[in-house]
Amino acid sequence: MQILIIAPHADDEVLGCGGTIAKYTKRKDKVCLCIMTKAYIPDWSKKFLKNRPEEIKMVNKILGINKTFCLDYPTAKLNTISQKELNDEILKIIDKVKPDIMYIPHSGDLHKDHRIIFESSLVAIKSTKNRIRKILSYETLSETDLQQSMAPFIPNVYVDIQDTFEKKIKAMKAYKSELKQYPHPRSLEIIKALAEKRGSEVGLKFAEAFMLVREVML
Repeated sequence: MQILIIAPHADDEVLGCGGTIAKYTKRKDKVCLCIMTKAYIPDWSKKFLKNRPEEIKMVNKILGINKTFCLDYPTAKLNTISQKELNDEILKIIDKVKPDIMYIPHSGDLHKDHRIIFESSLVAIKSTKNRIRKILSYETLSETDLQQSMAPFIPNVYVDIQDTFEKKIKAMKAYKSELKQYPHPRSLEIIKALAEKRGSEVGLKFAEAFMLVREVML
């Protein structure tokens, strides 16, 4: 099975579906990741920019991701890029990977990059000739939980990640530049708390939750 994760920023994939990715790769499914943006000077330091590719490489190894595409659009500036250009670039990735299942950010996230990529992903999916069986949106701590009056995240799909939760945590630790101290939403304690909460909603120890966008039953 071919899986494609669309991440507006590096670390969204771990926060949103790190345990699920590890579950797929554990059973030898092929997982590809598309990271849409990259940081830049002077908003981020030279040290940050130097370390980021190594962090991504380490996360890929921990989770078993087969291939990562980095499109290198400017972080927090996707609203300055033509929507058609973003649609077309995501479409190219879909046509290369030919995924059976896709994971995309939630439509109501606080970060505008996330909302733009949700919309562009759906346009690309509509345009592709490849049959994608299932599309799910994932939640991202410090974005989905701060959605305010925008579209709420109401999960209706849950994945048991008890066996892969430690890999999710290990992968997040690899993103040293993104990990924060408790009680920040991107702290290890809150990542664990969310996994426990989502698990408790369906009788599991740890879970990741998703919203089903579309599914084609064959």
